[in-house]
Amino acid sequence: MDIKTASALRRLRLVSGPEAVSFLVLLVCSVLKRTTDFNAVPVMGVVHAVLFILYAIFWADAWNRAKWDLRTAALYFVLSVLPTGGFFAERKLKREAEDAVIASRARNEGVVGA
Repeated sequence: MDIKTASALRRLRLVSGPEAVSFLVLLVCSVLKRTTDFNAVPVMGVVHAVLFILYAIFWADAWNRAKWDLRTAALYFVLSVLPTGGFFAERKLKREAEDAVIASRARNEGVVGA
């Protein structure tokens, strides 16, 4: 895996955490809207929408560059629509990106023939 692929995974990882947080905050705002006079849903809706669109764009780029199979790509997309799934995606992507960088450096140094 080259450095551009690792960068695509890193971008997806970096947006997955804030996207998950914004989803949880949007859910809390939705409950507060119905139980109190507090209404932050319009603002949080826009914030979450922007982060979700970024996640979807970065997900498509990572899928293209990392050459994921359909199952892996679907897993990362499903994690984006679950309230806490972004946290799990972030952890898994961090491991995958670190492994990719280590493998790339090992290939460049001639340590492994992979």
